[in-house]
Amino acid sequence: MVNRIILNETSYFGAGSRRMMAQEVAKRGYTKALVVTDKDLIKFGVADQVTDVLKEAGVPFEIYSDVKANPTVTNVNNGVAAFKAAGADFIVAIGGGSAIDTAKAVGIIINNPDFSDVVSLEGVADTKRKSVPVIALPTTAGTAAEVTINYVITDEKNTKKMVCVDPNDIPTLAIIDPELMASMPKGLTAATGMDALTHAIEGFITKGAWEMSDMFALKAIAMIAQWLPKAVANTSDMEARDGMATAQYIAGMGFSNVGLGLVHGMAHPLGAFYDIPHGVANALLLPIVMEYNMSAAKAKYRRVAEAMGVDTTSMNDDEAAKAAVDAVKALSVEVRIPQHLKELGVQEKDLDALSASALADVCTPGNPRDVTLADIRALYQKAL
Repeated sequence: MVNRIILNETSYFGAGSRRMMAQEVAKRGYTKALVVTDKDLIKFGVADQVTDVLKEAGVPFEIYSDVKANPTVTNVNNGVAAFKAAGADFIVAIGGGSAIDTAKAVGIIINNPDFSDVVSLEGVADTKRKSVPVIALPTTAGTAAEVTINYVITDEKNTKKMVCVDPNDIPTLAIIDPELMASMPKGLTAATGMDALTHAIEGFITKGAWEMSDMFALKAIAMIAQWLPKAVANTSDMEARDGMATAQYIAGMGFSNVGLGLVHGMAHPLGAFYDIPHGVANALLLPIVMEYNMSAAKAKYRRVAEAMGVDTTSMNDDEAAKAAVDAVKALSVEVRIPQHLKELGVQEKDLDALSASALADVCTPGNPRDVTLADIRALYQKAL
């Protein structure tokens, strides 16, 4: 069997690492940036921490901030137009997965105009040219969009989240600066952190997992268990912020290269139908789907439990697997993730449509246990 690993060309980590962007831009000969971010990050001064670096280096830029929490085809099309109008030759993406995913789609379309309808990018698109250079600076510790070959765009006309997988979209440069995450409120810290845990656990048990991806996943699980409660309890704890920033990147290194599973398959329709934040949807579904997958991932669940600090020495495989699910549930409750879909406005009348969409999602086939439409509906019902 042949396994493939694709990672960023260059990445920087640590407080203040955003300042390295100036020398990288100069070294690479870039001349003008389109800064892709969202209005809240501009409002609260987070984007300024990055654009000030460009200003001090004398690098001209224009800002595009028409980015939704679940970015749409329209957001991407408007971004393509903004890039062309700006006369830019690279993109600086500041934000969570929404801004970085938008930037990825824009960068791909600029250099692969055959895909300008956006919807043709769904799945594994046969693009021929690498994206416009993207410098990605995450402001949340969850999606790992800065290190993955995936991005997700909502097709608003068809009420569908499109998962796009393309090695040509990986950002040229990733800068993981925990200072950019310091303003994240508790709720967002919790949701994005549980999103990272979902990435790590699904990437660990997915059908495509292998030794190297397992290494990334287990390290990420252990770090998230250690640092997420501290980051939520005290949002000013920069050591915890730094730990989570690194942990979510490590999780991304793994799942980007081996795929995910049913949690993401079921979470994507919730975002498309109800605009539920992706991290919240993943966090709520994770322990429920883990229970479903127990028979297919029992041995690996023991290692998940151990990575989360559970002593499994005296446990049999069934007990250890249950301990892993219980540890995830306990962490979810500790960081105050909603525990029922009804709390998020999900209605029973939509479960059939949600289930059909989840079954067709590109992430679902990676699940370690094969699923049917009836299985998925029952899981949504349980989560309701």
